[in-house]
Amino acid sequence: MTATRLATAKRLVVKVGSALVTNNGAGLDLAAIRDWARQIAALRQQGKEVVMVSSGAIACGMQRLGWKKRPHSVHELQAAAAVGQMGLVQVYEGAFSQHGLHTAQILLTHEDLSDRKRYLNARTTLTTLLGLGVVPIINENDTVVTDEIKFGDNDTLGALVANLVVADALVILTDQQGLYTADPRKDSAATLVSEATAGDPKLEGMAGGAGTSIGKGGMITKVLAAKRAARSGAHTAIASGHVADAIVRLAGGESVGTLLTSDTPPLTARKQWLADHLQLAGRLVLDAGAVRALEQGRSLLPIGVIAVEGEFERGAAVACIGPEGQEIARGLANYGSGESRLIARKTSQEIEEVLGFVDEPELIHRDNLILLD
Repeated sequence: MTATRLATAKRLVVKVGSALVTNNGAGLDLAAIRDWARQIAALRQQGKEVVMVSSGAIACGMQRLGWKKRPHSVHELQAAAAVGQMGLVQVYEGAFSQHGLHTAQILLTHEDLSDRKRYLNARTTLTTLLGLGVVPIINENDTVVTDEIKFGDNDTLGALVANLVVADALVILTDQQGLYTADPRKDSAATLVSEATAGDPKLEGMAGGAGTSIGKGGMITKVLAAKRAARSGAHTAIASGHVADAIVRLAGGESVGTLLTSDTPPLTARKQWLADHLQLAGRLVLDAGAVRALEQGRSLLPIGVIAVEGEFERGAAVACIGPEGQEIARGLANYGSGESRLIARKTSQEIEEVLGFVDEPELIHRDNLILLD
């Protein structure tokens, strides 16, 4: 069994659905949330980093407002989210504080991750929080979301976050045991799929549709989320949140629920994305020393930049040009074109002196850079 792949995961995203968080709409399940906090605290003790993606704000708000049925009006959904988010955050903070851990609330919209500058800001914030030992609690920003920018379900959000932080694994906890060959509620011959490759077309046929009246997803959104997460190399486990110690057992390599594996190494997938799917907004002309540094797998420092061409913002995709005019690499710039011109030929230690602030010591971090053949 390759379920042991999860045992080597150093960074995990754990997504919990509305039905689990709210005990099928009865109100926030305090015992469940405390138990997840206990398990995640145990993973932190093992040196693992964990990001939580939690549904439940709208469902919690519905319960507080006395609504039995999920409304269709966007404004009512936004109102429910605003009311419910207050209770959700309080419970998570209280649960993790019992283990000496701080939490941070992060509310995202699709627009945040489609805009390169905001994407980079979100990634930097999340990695900084993880480095500080904080557990980020992420939810879709339902209070301001509209039909045009919403993720649609937190399974998709979980996959996008896994890609954002370059996680090794995505764990989706649900009220089902995992993915079955057919709907077990309708087909008694249905069997649990213990392991498969994420993106296998057959999985979507098995998953069907339809979520609960509380949540918005269903098994199909989890299968599609696993397919998305696999593009950046993350394996996805789909398991029941009612199984004792599910998070700890999965992170320990035990086979629980369904494991959908990725056959793409994270770094390779990320760099393929950089190489193939971005239009370049500008060019950085490098000296020979910077070229050698990139070829050795290092980041691009401002001191190695001779000139900056074009106008671009922080997070834009830019080309790295060698002394002879050839494009040798491309990546995501940590500084806009105006700032890059000011710090070109300067050491990393001089960035704050020149700009009055410092976001990153590198102009392009090696994780956000791809060398071209």
